[in-house]
Parts: sequence; structure tokens; C-alpha cells
Amino acid sequence: MKYLRWLLFPLSLVYGLIIIIRNWCYDWGLFKSRAFDMPIISVGNLDAGGAGKTPMTEYLIGLLKNDHQLATLSRGYGRDTKGYRIATQDSTASEVGDEPAQLKHKFPDVNVTVCENRVAGAEQLQSFNDIIILDDAYQHRAIKPGFSILLFDYQQLNNINLLLPAGNRRELFSGRKRADVIIITKCPLDIDTAEIERTRSKVTPYPHQKVFFSGIAYQPLKNKTGDTADVKIDGDTKVFLLTGIANPAPMYQYIAKSTAQIIHYKYPDHHPFSLKNITKLADDFNACAADKKIIITTEKDMQRLGEQELLPLTNNLPVYTLPIGVEFLNNGGQQFNTLIADYVRKYTAHSTIY
Repeated sequence: MKYLRWLLFPLSLVYGLIIIIRNWCYDWGLFKSRAFDMPIISVGNLDAGGAGKTPMTEYLIGLLKNDHQLATLSRGYGRDTKGYRIATQDSTASEVGDEPAQLKHKFPDVNVTVCENRVAGAEQLQSFNDIIILDDAYQHRAIKPGFSILLFDYQQLNNINLLLPAGNRRELFSGRKRADVIIITKCPLDIDTAEIERTRSKVTPYPHQKVFFSGIAYQPLKNKTGDTADVKIDGDTKVFLLTGIANPAPMYQYIAKSTAQIIHYKYPDHHPFSLKNITKLADDFNACAADKKIIITTEKDMQRLGEQELLPLTNNLPVYTLPIGVEFLNNGGQQFNTLIADYVRKYTAHSTIY
């Protein structure tokens, strides 16, 4: 795989040149970036997948939904449909994408929408929403957000990050300049001050940028209906772990603290589970003689397990999700919350003057 990456390196140079020209055209106004007369918050990253965009979007929803009519807008990666769609409680991953389906199931009162043309989607939303959260939109410069949040995975900062297709980076590191806030995600919860400063130096923030550190806050297991499950994992528990996410390592390591008996069915990010995939899982699970055995997956993967052809199998399996949340470190949560609240309040006050 390493040799293949280096073979693709010339293509990364071409890709990088295209990205430089594209960003230059937006910066100089040759390509138009549409602003909207409402607060728009963008969540994204420089790398492809795995930095925790959906948990951060959920955090923002929880922070704002009680005081504002809120909408999320994303492309709807992996869906089979096209155009603008509003998710419902019955929407499947194939209809709206796995992450929007997850958001709608967790926040039924929020307008969760998808549209590959973000400007067209925002035009649909502006008349009946107070705030739009753009999920995975840092590179979608056709919309000009009022507040941009850029995420970096703590572990990935130690790696050499090449541009696509040789690596996973979507744009040059200099693109971080557009962010208002930088959040280093998936940090160890016991990270010390010295390591925080070393990590901060790696992202070399600009003077206008605030930098925050967060870790993964694992929550109790939930059943298929979203209720907290009365299930305890111990050393006697056999866990069949099913993942189709960019970086399942933290989840595996968390479960391994409770049991060493883990069988991992690992698939690529957004993998559309096939009948063959789930049949193998079901056969292995049913053949296992362990007295205590469960299947654990992510909330995002659970959405893709809800496809009609898979239900006859999954309905008969004890599948649980392991939800995750965002935990700000060093008391940074209150400061971050205040930044978001101040942006929304100041924007609203400014817009009412004019």
C-alpha cells in the first residue's frame, strides 16, 4: 500500500495544483461564494473522514436546538438519490446518507436535509430556519459560512499527510487559515499541558483562531430503538464488532478495556453492507458457543443495517450501538459554547439593524 501511495504521488501534485487554483479563484472573487442573511456554521476537516464531524454537528445541535429553529445541510454521501431532500424518521441511509439518517433519528425536531448543491439547499432552508449547520463543508466554498469549525484528529497529526489520491488530505495545510476555530479531536482524556502545547504547535494557528482540545465521550450501549440497554460487558463477553467507519481503532480500544474477546468485522468508511456481509456476521454469531455474546456497531453503521434486504437478518440479532459524544478538555467547553452563542447573537442583532 505504501508503494502504491508513492506511485500516485504525481497525481497528488496535479490535484494540489488544481486545489490551489480553485482556492485562489474564490479568494480573489473570480468564483463567487454566496453569503446568506442568517447564521451559517460550517463543520469540516482537511482530511478525508475520521475527524469526528458528526459528533461535533450533534454537539452544536444540542447546544442550539432549544432556542432556535435549526437545520443541518450535507451532501448526503453514499445515498442513491439526487437533489434536495428533507430527511424523515423513516428515511434510510440509501435515501439520505448514513450520517443524516443518524442525525434525524437522534433529533427528530431538527430539519435534517441533503443536497449536493449546497447553495440550492440553503436557498430552500433560509425561509423557515434560524440557523444552518453545514456538515462536512469546509471545502465547499460556494457558500460563505459566518463561522467555520475545522477539526484535526489528534492521532493523524503525527502522520505524514499527503494530498489525494496518494494520501487522505483534501487540501493544503495552509487552507486552515479560513477557520474561525480549530478543534483537536480524539485526544486522550488525560492529556497533559506539555502535550497540549506540542500539539498546538503542530497546527500553528493564526492569530484570529481559537484552538480547543476534545476527547471521545463514550455513552452507554443502546438498543435498536435508541433506548439505553441493560447490557454489561465483562471479560466473559464475546463481542462481534461491526464497523464501516474511517478509524475504528478508538472504539476497538475502548471495548478492549472490558473484554479481550473481540471479533472485528472491519469495512471501509460508509461501506454499504451487503446481504453477504451480514449473513456471514449472523452465521458466525449463531455458531458461537459463548454464553455471553453481543454485536456492537456504531450509530452511523446502524443506519446502513436498516436497509430492507437486511432486516430479516438483523431483526433476529442482538445488535447494539455504542454512541459517542464530544468532551472538551481543560474546561474548554464553556468558552466554545460562548463563542457559538456570541456569533449567533451578534449576527442576529446585526441583521435586525439593517
